[in-house]
Amino acid sequence: MTIRILIAEDQRIVREGLVALLEDEPEIALVGEATNGQQAIELFAELRPDVVLMDLQMPVLDGAEATRQIRVSFPDARILVLTTYATDEFIFKALRAGAQGYLLKDASADELLGAIQAIHQGQTLLAPAVAARLVVGVSAGTPESLTPRELEVLTLMGQGRSNNEIAVTLGIAPRTTKVHVQNILGKLGATNRTEAVSIAVRHKLISL
Repeated sequence: MTIRILIAEDQRIVREGLVALLEDEPEIALVGEATNGQQAIELFAELRPDVVLMDLQMPVLDGAEATRQIRVSFPDARILVLTTYATDEFIFKALRAGAQGYLLKDASADELLGAIQAIHQGQTLLAPAVAARLVVGVSAGTPESLTPRELEVLTLMGQGRSNNEIAVTLGIAPRTTKVHVQNILGKLGATNRTEAVSIAVRHKLISL
């Protein structure tokens, strides 16, 4: 299956490097290039790519806000942040916006291609350096205890499973799964599934 990619990157040399890398991959088709966040939003709506490679620092509209707006309009959009920034501020902002992956620009070609495939398959992927820096957005610094069933659900969330897939795997109703997910988000102080998984990894509740 061909993975259709949209690149959102304002630096020409970086963008051209990504294009050169991706064009050599038979399973990847580059469908568009955006040089700012607003253009990324417009091209996503027009092209409906499978995965977006999103830079964070771009003119007109930054990558995090572009990610947020895309995910609001297209909840199933799959966005992989590719940036030089590994600080808590940028990481947290991107994950809150709805990015499913966060990779640094010093990643190898194999790491980038693997990340694209993982995001395309619905998984969550964080660069090791990024996962190590994540902090919980609560003063206590330790998430409220999860039940054994919630940990099972959280582990499957980390594998990129949907609520229906989790329900089938655990033999429970989809509605019950949804309740577990909401409880997990509340206990971890997370606003979305990706952030919950990131916090869980940070606290070694699960491993990816």
